[in-house]
Amino acid sequence: MKKQKMKKILLLPGDGVGPEVVQEVKKIIEWLNSKKSLNFQCEEDLIGGASFDKHKNPITDEVFYKALEADAVILGAVGGPKWDNLEFSKRPERALLKLRKELKLFANLRPAICFKQLVDASSLKPEIVSGLDIMIVRELTGGIYFGEPRGIKPIENGERKGINTHIYTSSEIKRVARVAFELAKKRNKKVTSCEKSNVMEAGLLWREEVQSVKDNEFPDIELEHMLADNCAMQLLKNPKQFDVIVTDNLFGDILSDESAMLTGSLGLLPSASLGVKDKNGKTRSMYEPVHGSAPDIAGKGISNPIATILSFSMALRYSLDLEKEADNLDQAVQKVLDDGLRTKDILSKGKKEVSTSQMGDAIISKLK
Repeated sequence: MKKQKMKKILLLPGDGVGPEVVQEVKKIIEWLNSKKSLNFQCEEDLIGGASFDKHKNPITDEVFYKALEADAVILGAVGGPKWDNLEFSKRPERALLKLRKELKLFANLRPAICFKQLVDASSLKPEIVSGLDIMIVRELTGGIYFGEPRGIKPIENGERKGINTHIYTSSEIKRVARVAFELAKKRNKKVTSCEKSNVMEAGLLWREEVQSVKDNEFPDIELEHMLADNCAMQLLKNPKQFDVIVTDNLFGDILSDESAMLTGSLGLLPSASLGVKDKNGKTRSMYEPVHGSAPDIAGKGISNPIATILSFSMALRYSLDLEKEADNLDQAVQKVLDDGLRTKDILSKGKKEVSTSQMGDAIISKLK
């Protein structure tokens, strides 16, 4: 079998359960290299709290440049109580924000899929979440998280004021809208755009620019505008009305976490952060599970690696041009769930509890 062209994958396990779940992806990459004649060159390095402990910096320049060169970055998780008292610029999460900003990763894709085997794990009634399949597209490099001016300043009478600026340009809105419409073309041809145009001028601009992209470039895609607070309510009331949701950085952060919990477990949900294409046509990208570092269960071998494994599947699909392998990996995860194997977070009566590494091994055994 002919060896594929070499692709560079940078693994950044990070903190908490990050190293445990990324280890399972590493095993799958090794399996693909040996059994499928793929040519992944893996490199591993520090990020977040682990990087701060060694280098007094949540991400070094060396790691940042490795991320620039990689075909895909797989991130575990960053942060934990150990680093909560650091100054803002040194906190583990700053590494994430730097990567997103400097790699120009402007579109965050977060699927919320309710696996049929785990319908009972959701806090909503089975008939409301069964068959749920939503894609949330969150703008990732603009808005209130990055807008200037920002900061905390003393004012008169011994008080202080905190300032964050919510700012968007037409081009920032249009490029993330295009990602949402392109995804909808391959799905159910419906986009819901969320903002707060009733009280925010930036929200009104968002609504107008998304509408112009639809009118000029995607006339065959249905577009619905919805206020973000109404969307939060509708996600609980009737989530299956949605196909692709596109929204800004702040609302996307909140709505994607809400939609994640509709599915029953954060341990199952992947995400992709995609950038603009460079002059060679390569899209910079980073893939990570939604669940965070979960320091309370780190080192116990009970964390669920499925979200990180499905994040790697998204990397195969969106960055590495290996659609067939991505489908194969997604199906392997489904088969393991069909067999009744569960990590502690999704364990229910009559199912078999397995460890993090046992879950990874079981998924590899189902790969064709």
